[in-house]
Amino acid sequence: MAPEYAMHGQFSVKSDVFSFGVLVLEILSGQKNTCFRNGESVEDLLSYAWTNWQEGTATNLIDPMFRGSSGLVRDIMRYIHIALLCVQENIGDRPTMAAVVLMLSSLSLSLPVPSGPAYYTHDDISPEISLIKEYNSRSSEPRELAKTKSISSSRNEASITELYPR
Repeated sequence: MAPEYAMHGQFSVKSDVFSFGVLVLEILSGQKNTCFRNGESVEDLLSYAWTNWQEGTATNLIDPMFRGSSGLVRDIMRYIHIALLCVQENIGDRPTMAAVVLMLSSLSLSLPVPSGPAYYTHDDISPEISLIKEYNSRSSEPRELAKTKSISSSRNEASITELYPR
């Protein structure tokens, strides 16, 4: 869901562009846009894609099923670039769908550098993750005690996460 819609109920054609970018990333990575386990860490898809893009390791994002030929990987890297343009936090920086179609159909078109995506979470959320792991390891702990250990956190002012069991 586009951040401007989630936060303010504002919908525009750029909201659809955001959703399209998320969908492309889901298809290319084989992951859902929810938290997924990446080795020892738990990340969301947009943060994982952006971090790998910045580090020059965006091929880590590609579903192993698509990694067969170098030509295909090159095309997929372009699609990841376009998807990251679609999920930029600033609504004005996102391309229109007409521009996205042009980017997808013209390999000679130079693509602008994307800025950070909406809902981007930084690597400094480890205290919350360790709290979840601690709770899961103590499944017999009374619910009231677990509630006292909950943490409210908002990294990008777009969402608030309260970490406690339901």
